[in-house]
Amino acid sequence: MQYVSATDAKQTFSAMLDTAQREPVIIRKQNRDVAVMISMRDFERLRRVNIEEFQKFCDRLGQNAVARGLTEEKLNEILASDS
Repeated sequence: MQYVSATDAKQTFSAMLDTAQREPVIIRKQNRDVAVMISMRDFERLRRVNIEEFQKFCDRLGQNAVARGLTEEKLNEILASDS
């Protein structure tokens, strides 16, 4: 992982894009990490993992709700009462 100041990132943006294809680049401003530049391949992988984890969470939540007696009819009643 490479660290670079915001000023250097602005001045060497093209080189930063090349580096980000090989490793994440952390951009720092006033001694604080403020952003990360990663390759599109890494971004897509992270997005896919997040979607899969969210789907697993929703599935577990749904199973738990059914196990506690939530039915489609009860859910519709709850949602209708919020309107």
